[in-house]
Amino acid sequence: MGQAHVVAVAVTGSLPVFELAVACEVFGLDRSDIVDPWYELRLCAAEAGPLRTAAGLGVDTPYDLDDLVAADTVLVPGIHRSTQLDPPEPLLDALRRAYGAGKRIVSFCGGGYVLAAAGLLDGRRATQHWMNALDFAHRFPRVQVDPTVLYVDDGQLLTSAGTAAAIDLSLHIVRQDHGSAVAAEVARRMVVAPPRQGSQAQHPTPLSARLGDPRRPDDLSAVLAWAQERLDQPLAVADLARQAHLSPTTFARRFRTTLGATPLQWLVEQRVRRAQELLETTDEPVERIARLAGFGTPANLRHHFQRLVEVSPQTYRHVFRYRARVHA
Repeated sequence: MGQAHVVAVAVTGSLPVFELAVACEVFGLDRSDIVDPWYELRLCAAEAGPLRTAAGLGVDTPYDLDDLVAADTVLVPGIHRSTQLDPPEPLLDALRRAYGAGKRIVSFCGGGYVLAAAGLLDGRRATQHWMNALDFAHRFPRVQVDPTVLYVDDGQLLTSAGTAAAIDLSLHIVRQDHGSAVAAEVARRMVVAPPRQGSQAQHPTPLSARLGDPRRPDDLSAVLAWAQERLDQPLAVADLARQAHLSPTTFARRFRTTLGATPLQWLVEQRVRRAQELLETTDEPVERIARLAGFGTPANLRHHFQRLVEVSPQTYRHVFRYRARVHA
């Protein structure tokens, strides 16, 4: 059994509850029945205490900024606006030291302001909540801000948009560390949708535009669940539209507005994810995995898998199992 991967959270005053809770839920709960050891979460005081959330809840922070630097992953969750505008210099210094030591640095929503203020995002691609994007880009012109996506994985630095995107990025990190099957199991236990791709849109559609048709069924969850149970079968937009009781044109338009991707793009992503799980958890040959994931042929599987995962299915299986042995 190896040592637990330490995730250290920078706790500042009046921070939003949700983003802190996401870190605690994903990395702080004991999930050793899935992977042993699971993560070890450490709450690190980034300012003088006592520290409270924006809702007034006290936060016990038994660790400090030295512990933050020593962690394997450093996470800056959402922060109060005053901290965005004037981050504590000791926290900025700690982030620079952690980055210099090669640690993985993660931010949720407004936490990206602190990473940018530390100079870590200069010349790098990052995201931010679409409501803050113009302000963020004005304050940090050297950062390549993409306000349209849920999260950006730029290697050592990972940033997410607001609220639910923090869940997506957290599950992406779990998938990165332990594989798609483990990330999917954590999502099931949290009763959230399977991890979304970072390239999926944030959906900054104005409320007034969404209220134009009160009959509009934006909730596509039933159709998505139906399709995920049939990924091994030929599925066309018309099949999904029929399940939603919509015309193919109306369905495709609403699908893109709701999920930020076309139905076919979503299907390919789900099939690649299914292939990842099968590569991780079974010894099935690639030819059979191609059929079970709905790609039909190994060549079709390799094409889409290489495009989205950036390695071949065989290489993915080899690397995943090697990593599993190392952490065993």
